[in-house]
Amino acid sequence: MNINDAESAPVILWRRVDQHGHESARVDHVGEGWRLTGTAVFADDAGPCCLSYRIECDAAWRTVRTRVTGWIGQRTVDVEIAVAADGVWRMNGVEVPQVAGCVDVDLNFSPSTNLLPIRRLNLAVGERADVRAAWLRFPSLALEPLQQTYIRTGERAYRYESAGGAFVRDLTVDEAGFPTRYPDFWEREGD
Repeated sequence: MNINDAESAPVILWRRVDQHGHESARVDHVGEGWRLTGTAVFADDAGPCCLSYRIECDAAWRTVRTRVTGWIGQRTVDVEIAVAADGVWRMNGVEVPQVAGCVDVDLNFSPSTNLLPIRRLNLAVGERADVRAAWLRFPSLALEPLQQTYIRTGERAYRYESAGGAFVRDLTVDEAGFPTRYPDFWEREGD
């Protein structure tokens, strides 16, 4: 698959395994960079949720801009995140100093954003890398730093760790880098 060919832009459909829900995402080569878009529809304690996102990255897969819109129960969501060249992050125009210097955005409600460091790091089998992501928590939508570790354990397999090793999952990914199996939370549907 040529990820640069719009005719073959990678797309995926996931099913939630811990509650009712689905998500679909797509990655496109746009100009000199990349765009990851998707929509997650799922049940939550607050009620039905529908969250659409657009993440723009530069040529090296570094997050530049993110927009999340939709609803969580009765609450309307419209979040705009921008990253300046100097590593300063702003959410809805307000600087968020605790995530300064982060490279990736991580959407807590979606498996799609694991693709960003997987593509950016391009680890060889057996290699590991620590990253610090700007984590958009769900359902609070607070932007917080999250220390993460990616270890490539196979051709299409990664061990993902966060919160100092308190959260660990073995991810299976497709050739584009989308997780096809995120144990306890998401599985790819169809082919």
